[in-house]
Amino acid sequence: MNQYLKALNNCLNNGVDVESRAGKVRKAFGYQMRFDLKIGFPIITTKKMAWRSIVSELLWFLEGSNDERRLAEIHYGKPKSELKDKSTIWTRNLQADYWKEKSQFDGDLGKIYGYQWRNFGGIDQIKDLIESLKNNQDSRRHIISSWNPGQLKEMALPPCHILAQFYVANNKISCQLYQRSCDMFLGVPFNISSYSLLTHILAKECNFEIGEFIHTLGDYHIYHAHLKQVKEQLKRDPKKLPSLKFDKKNIFKYSPDDFVLENYEHHPLIKAEMSV
Repeated sequence: MNQYLKALNNCLNNGVDVESRAGKVRKAFGYQMRFDLKIGFPIITTKKMAWRSIVSELLWFLEGSNDERRLAEIHYGKPKSELKDKSTIWTRNLQADYWKEKSQFDGDLGKIYGYQWRNFGGIDQIKDLIESLKNNQDSRRHIISSWNPGQLKEMALPPCHILAQFYVANNKISCQLYQRSCDMFLGVPFNISSYSLLTHILAKECNFEIGEFIHTLGDYHIYHAHLKQVKEQLKRDPKKLPSLKFDKKNIFKYSPDDFVLENYEHHPLIKAEMSV
């Protein structure tokens, strides 16, 4: 994961300090990372990552849910009635003061990623993407968009990773993600692994080999509250990447237990508060 560490270091050493909506940040603009998915699964090794949370969130998006309590069900494998004391990576967004009065039900996050993926103005983008990949490989329109300007105010959080384009050549599928807002310490590591996993899932679904994940960053930033943690992480040497194993071939019927990281070696967890 040297590419990620280089981006993190570049932001730390060359970014500018500004006050943002969610706290003071050091930020820069415009960066690209490329990960060859054939040589290992790109997950951060310089700190422990919550693999089950990464997988659960992606499956939740693919399901089209906007219910944070449904995410809890996927993550913990139990009905929501038994999970009242269990949180998820979206709980703080759900509980944010600016969103509480808009929420329509317990768990409602509004028309966020999963909603847009499966119901963007009535369009099921995931089903259309799969059909397009299978039947028109050379198309330049293999795209999923989460940025719906007319519904941004109906979301607990406007999307940060806003557009993914998929590309097929020599029977290999690659993905390029454009991310407008990039929390380098907490968010970006999740996003790298999430869209790499999505690329693997689409490869399995459409009988492709795996290619690259390309991550294009817009405003990439480090919260000042995370500077200490970032400096600690940059002292650590990355370890060999693990391998991803899964057997099923049904994009809408996976569970987190279906995806196994083999030989995931990592440094200890580095804790940090999420900025909302």
